[in-house]
Amino acid sequence: MSQNTKTLLVHDSNSRGHSRINWLDSYHTFSFGSFYNPNQMGFRSLRVINDDTVIGGAGFGTHGHRDMEILTYVLSGALEHKDSLGTGSVILPGDAQIMSAGTGITHSEYNHSKTEPVHFLQIWILPNKQGLSPRYDQKAFSVEEKRGQLRLIAAKDGRDGAVTIHQDVDIYASVLENGDVVNYHVNSDRYAWLHVAQGFATLNGKELKAGDGVQISGEETLEISTNSSGEVLLFDLG
Repeated sequence: MSQNTKTLLVHDSNSRGHSRINWLDSYHTFSFGSFYNPNQMGFRSLRVINDDTVIGGAGFGTHGHRDMEILTYVLSGALEHKDSLGTGSVILPGDAQIMSAGTGITHSEYNHSKTEPVHFLQIWILPNKQGLSPRYDQKAFSVEEKRGQLRLIAAKDGRDGAVTIHQDVDIYASVLENGDVVNYHVNSDRYAWLHVAQGFATLNGKELKAGDGVQISGEETLEISTNSSGEVLLFDLG
């Protein structure tokens, strides 16, 4: 069924929730923890985008999740991961790390550096079914793969080298420099969300900055550019 209303609804970065403790500075695009806004409860299957900065030598101790697809995308620094599946890894800038919590998983995330901060996005997607077996995957995507184009980093079928996610969603990353223009077509029965991870971007004439998000409904033609530089994530959602 074709959507009737074309909407590009900008969620300004200043509308995000913000929590800060001595080792963590965190911004929440959608309601999370003590931040609650009934108008910011997620969009389609996209439930959480947390923009976290952790100081050197600190991190999240072991904690549990269930029935959630959790994608971690590092913007700068390095994040050390350990989980109850026996996985141990370091997530670097450009890596896409996916963890299917399923029936239950515990994990910890610490800054791999003792001195430099790590800046990353943690994204939660509602799974297409509950009770899945927990699983972990991580793949690296170079800046060259993303420069001036959309690089698929997560998809339900894991195509084109993307990590597999248990939901009808395609997630793309792009690194833009002045003069770059990226076009994308959203099918009429689907929705999209654009998140500006770093720098600046323009979407269909709307100027955006780091932390801004755009809820996209009924708008089939997207043009993404920048007049400086920026990094964006685009979610194509069922």
